[in-house]
This record gives sequence, structure tokens and C-alpha cells, in this order.
Amino acid sequence: MFVLMPEGCEVLGAGIATCLSNCVALLFFITVIIRMGRGSVISFSLAHGLPRRSSVLSVFGVGIPSAIATFLFDMDYVIIDRLMVSYNDLALAAVGIVLKVERFPLNVGLGICQGMMPLVAYNYSSGDRKRMNDTVSLSRNLGLAVAAVSILLYELFAPEFSRLFISEAKTVALASQFLRIRVLATPLMFLSFFTVYLFQAFGKGHISLFLGVTRWLVFNIPMLFLLNSIFGMFGLVWSQVTADSLTVIMSFYVYKRYRPSLEPLPRE
Repeated sequence: MFVLMPEGCEVLGAGIATCLSNCVALLFFITVIIRMGRGSVISFSLAHGLPRRSSVLSVFGVGIPSAIATFLFDMDYVIIDRLMVSYNDLALAAVGIVLKVERFPLNVGLGICQGMMPLVAYNYSSGDRKRMNDTVSLSRNLGLAVAAVSILLYELFAPEFSRLFISEAKTVALASQFLRIRVLATPLMFLSFFTVYLFQAFGKGHISLFLGVTRWLVFNIPMLFLLNSIFGMFGLVWSQVTADSLTVIMSFYVYKRYRPSLEPLPRE
């Protein structure tokens, strides 16, 4: 789209590209379902029966915490921008770059959590505790490894990553400072999301909701205002590390207290 669209319409082109890619993906999945035929359990037809009330409640019990967490996640970014703009355009541009760059390891971590959740849920409900524990351990270690690599790369090559978005020297220098601070929160953010997804896999949506709401409304967002008032714009940057350190401590406590039994079930 950056080639096809006229100059000055790059943003419109990016939006059109996103729309087209989703339409193509939708057509692909519809084609797959049609080719699977009537023998498949996946169908658009209501003739296969409507879900039971308990199933609907289970879906919403898991989905609502995720929806609220996503909303608060985006609201946190909006508040950061609103507070940072009070300093200068340079600071706003720098933090905007950092919020985009930190998405790389964060999205990988979220993908690991989302891939882990159905595997843990299935093995938890089936009673295969060994396989479930192996999945939890592998996912946690893989996410922390990704976070460790991201810290190493961002600490060493922060200016290079910043230049991917802008070439202006002062903005790159400030963004590099911000990035080297914010990236320290990567493993903490992963562990916070990891615990939320674990409780969703266990079917404990109310605990997931509590962890998600507490993380954003008790720790993250208030910490933005508190550190901004004390330390200024660098306080905003350090807020993620500070808030998620508290979140991880709380998450470990909640997990230790309310997790279900992880011991293997006896075989009949």
C-alpha cells in the first residue's frame, strides 16, 4: 500500500491493507469450513444445537476479564501519552516509539500465553496433571527467555531500534533512554499476563478479573500519576517497572493461595 497509494495517504493505505488482509483471512476460514463438509463438528448451522447456559457463562467468565484487561491496557497507553505531551513534542515522540518497540517482545509473550491457555485448560479438565505442569513450565520458561533476550538486545541496540521509526538525533537519544528503562519491565509484564491466563485456563474467571483490574487500576495507572508528580517524565517511564514489580508480588501470592491442586490424579 505504501507503493500503490499516493503520497500523503500512507495511513489510509495501511488501514485498507489491514481491512483487506482480514477479509482474505475470513474467506480462507470460510473455505476451509466448507471443504471440511457436513461431517465436521465446526459449522455455521444452528441445527447442531445451541450452547447450554453453563457453557455460555463459562465463555463470558473467561472472556470478560480478557476484554476488560485489553481495555485497561489501551487506556494506560492513552494516559501515558496525555501526561507526556505536557512536557514537549520530543518527549511524546520518544515515548511513542518506545511503546511501539516494546510491543515486539510483549506480543510474543501474549502469544505464548494464548497458546498455553487451551492446552492447560484441556489437560486440567482431563486430569493429566503431568502434561499440564509440563506445558506451564515450558511456556513460563520460554516467555522469560524471550524477555531476557529482548532486554539484552534493547540495552545494547536501543538507538538502532529507535531509528527504525525516526532519524532525528534528539528524539532517538531520548527514546533510547526511555527504551532501556521500559524494557526492564518485560519479564514482569509477561509474568503478570501469564498468571491471568493461567487462572483463565483453570476456569477461575473471577480471579483473572481481579488480577487484571488490580494491575491497572490499583498499580499501573495510579503509579503513572504518582511518579509523574514526583520525578517528571522519567517517572512516567519508570512507572511500568515499579507497578509491575508490585503486580508480580501480588500475582504470586494469589497464585499460591488460590491455585487448584496440581498433583497428578490417580489412574483408575
